[in-house]
Amino acid sequence: MSDDATPSGPTRAPTSTRRAVLNTMKGSAGNLVEWYDVYIYTVFATYFEAQFFDENDENSTLYIYGIFAVTFVMRPVGSWFFGRFADRRGRKAALMLSITIMSSCSFVVAVMPTREVIGYWAAVILVLARLVQGFATGGEYGTSATYMSEAATANRRGFLSSFQYVTLVGGHVLAQFTLLIALSVLDVEALNDWGWRIGFFIGGIAALVVLWIRRSMDESLSESHLKAIRAGEDRTAGSLTALFTEHWRPLLLVFLITAGGTVAFYTYSVNAPAIVKSTFGADQALTATWINLLGLIFLLLLQPVGGLLSDRVGRKPLLIFFGVGGVLYTYVLLTFLPQTTSPLLAFALVAVGYVILTGYTSINAIVKAELFPADIRALGVGLGYALANSVFGGTAPVLFQASTSAGHVGWFISYVTVVIGVSLLVYIFGLKNKAVTVLDREQGSAWGVRVSSGLR
Repeated sequence: MSDDATPSGPTRAPTSTRRAVLNTMKGSAGNLVEWYDVYIYTVFATYFEAQFFDENDENSTLYIYGIFAVTFVMRPVGSWFFGRFADRRGRKAALMLSITIMSSCSFVVAVMPTREVIGYWAAVILVLARLVQGFATGGEYGTSATYMSEAATANRRGFLSSFQYVTLVGGHVLAQFTLLIALSVLDVEALNDWGWRIGFFIGGIAALVVLWIRRSMDESLSESHLKAIRAGEDRTAGSLTALFTEHWRPLLLVFLITAGGTVAFYTYSVNAPAIVKSTFGADQALTATWINLLGLIFLLLLQPVGGLLSDRVGRKPLLIFFGVGGVLYTYVLLTFLPQTTSPLLAFALVAVGYVILTGYTSINAIVKAELFPADIRALGVGLGYALANSVFGGTAPVLFQASTSAGHVGWFISYVTVVIGVSLLVYIFGLKNKAVTVLDREQGSAWGVRVSSGLR
């Protein structure tokens, strides 16, 4: 992408659809690997659990998922750091740094000693590695959402930005596929003993490959804008003070948009597969893995469909569809899935949930990116998402596990339903459909890009 922007333009309009597609692929490749690293933990959790905690401790599973939840504490910190970095130094530099950190942590987990060797220090190292990964992941979301929205052509922003969740879900698919292969070639004892390390090692290698690919991606901020920041002419870029004083309304909106979507995402895509694994048991572990894998592939394929649809009808109708569906279906999914022993019916229950979920996942990145100006976009999108994700998303697996252990799953169902319901009210009353957005004005006024739709 040549730097043909006007001096006043903060972002570069894509010079062609081909360049937009190439940059989307490069930007989303890292997202794929980073989310693979996130989900390889949950997918293999039951197999490496005894390597870090006493298998006779009935709370060991709760501890493992507790570590998963604790890592979300670092996501707002990562979003602040990388959001400021991306708004001041460029999207490309921030994305390359985040994938480097993620790669390092994957290698640490892959080679670290277990409880039998170093005692409780094994759990401490695991927590530290996951905290740093949470820091990197927190930076990846806001920066990649921002980059992919800015790098997309105006009339295909929904479609192209949907590939953020294509790769996010793709990371989960690859994690499930890794487990499927491991179960096919290793017995459970070997998987528990050392096989689980393979998944983390693959993640580290893949991250290094993406780091090399991202070297050739275009920067979406104009050089004139970056020069102005370096010269001290724009002191509000990436400023937390400016975000909270001048842009608190869109920040709050991002938080509320995300709350229902993220609790539903982790409930439907993490808790539901865990239920399938538990229901089918160790004797049918391969069947359960196939159900979960095919379900996630289905969710992955739905994302571009949702994004393309939003380019035609607007973003708001899809969000409302998700909100209504989530309020009505969460009870059905969490009540009947644990009672289902038919593989076909289990897949159907999960698949319906994924159709509903697509109303949020396919467009959430572009909806949020269109709310902020370029000099605060990565920080605003990333921090608003990370705060909601930490409170409602990362806690969903451990809250579900705790409510199941206490015999009060109904409490968790009510909690998820209420959170989705609150977001639904925001979708209905807080958003406009097909209005001209900040991103439209930045690129449309400076480069003559045809404005077809805005915050929808």
